[in-house]
Amino acid sequence: MCLAMPMKIEKIHGHSADCEAGGLTQKVRIDFIDQAKPGDYVMVHAGFAIEKMSEKEALENMELLEEIKNAL
Repeated sequence: MCLAMPMKIEKIHGHSADCEAGGLTQKVRIDFIDQAKPGDYVMVHAGFAIEKMSEKEALENMELLEEIKNAL
């Protein structure tokens, strides 16, 4: 099973960005995201940002993932 994770872009370095979620930072490729900038939320899958999302969508998604984790 594959899972995409919402993350917040912190810094951009060319075609990659440092993204953060839940206190963890990961280097992510942002080739598929037009006009990505720090502060944007993106859905990340397999090390690639695949979709830009609103802060509201990202926070709701993170909350749902936290509920799933706690249920397990």
